[in-house]
Amino acid sequence: MKARRGVARDAGAEHGPGRAESVRGAGTGGMATLCREQIHQEVQDYYGKELQKSEDLKTNACVTSARPLPKAVRDALECVHEEVVARYYGCGLVIPECLLSCRILDLGCGSGRDCYLLSQLVGEQGHVTGIDMTEGQVEVAKKHITYHMNKFGYRKPNVEFLHGYMEKLGDAGLVDESYDIVISNCVINLTPDKKAVLQEAFRVLKPGGEMYFSDVYASQRLSETIRKHRVLWGECLAGALYWRDLYSITEEVGFSPPCLVTASPITIGDKELEGIIGDCRFVSATFRLFKVPGGSRAGPGQVIYNGGIMGHERELVFDANFTFKEGEVVDVDAEMAAILRSSRFAEEFLIQAGTSATAAQGSCCKGAKEKICNPFQLLEQLAAPGPACCPRGTCGPPGCC
Repeated sequence: MKARRGVARDAGAEHGPGRAESVRGAGTGGMATLCREQIHQEVQDYYGKELQKSEDLKTNACVTSARPLPKAVRDALECVHEEVVARYYGCGLVIPECLLSCRILDLGCGSGRDCYLLSQLVGEQGHVTGIDMTEGQVEVAKKHITYHMNKFGYRKPNVEFLHGYMEKLGDAGLVDESYDIVISNCVINLTPDKKAVLQEAFRVLKPGGEMYFSDVYASQRLSETIRKHRVLWGECLAGALYWRDLYSITEEVGFSPPCLVTASPITIGDKELEGIIGDCRFVSATFRLFKVPGGSRAGPGQVIYNGGIMGHERELVFDANFTFKEGEVVDVDAEMAAILRSSRFAEEFLIQAGTSATAAQGSCCKGAKEKICNPFQLLEQLAAPGPACCPRGTCGPPGCC
């Protein structure tokens, strides 16, 4: 089945998510009909017993990726054991930039594919922790630690794998402000309490830290029929969050507003499941959230990317709205200025307060566009024929705006 390309927009979606909107039940995914223990057990059975490889999935929700892999990531992937790769069920690429010596936590690490990728990118002085609730997956990940450390030439392991729940990281011994980055690849949809996951991620992140994660989102709040369907839970759809609710939950938790990075269409290859889903649409989307200290929040600014980040030496595509080219002055809003100023990216940019006269008159492109927040809107733009308009804060080819 081909990907749905003409995705209908939510009313008013192009004007942002309406962050004050009521989201009753959003933190739990609306799962009043099934208890947390039932969902956890169903998911563990599905991933630990029924699925043996990614080809066993009935949809592409857990195997789609929106962007090509950078060379450094492709090279690192070639070094990962084939059994670990075969048991991979992620829905995107959760390998952010600027990772050397970072401490990273992978929520729902599964067989450890992303952990072993990141192990190479953070270097021997960095560290990667993976946590997963499915014992069988954790066992696969642990089994190959020695193999990978020998493959990477490390004297001691820089990875560890824990059996536990991402809603209760404290039970696994993870303390406050202990990680630079938290990643998650298509697993938050598998928990009934999304807010608890984000609260725990916020807690363990250092000030200025980032949560970089890919997940499945719905175009509307899901019906009870979908929310109770066992296979749709295992396929990452029944627990999908309505995309607008992500913005409200992250605001409550304390993160900066989500930065939408990219989006990919999700296709359903099963007629029975299509009938149950009906008009609801799903998308795989990657977001980045930052734990911005209060003192870093000021007004808009101007930034210049110094260049040199591995794999992004000349151009850093930060998200769907901001692309930074080496040496070019870019006007950024107050949110992006605070993120760059407080995060691990601070040393990669020259940052100063204020905006240019050109930006004050309406940016370098004619008709400045609203920031893209809706992943379904981004999907439409990516699927549209012809050149895409330049991201906010950059000047693309003539006529792009």
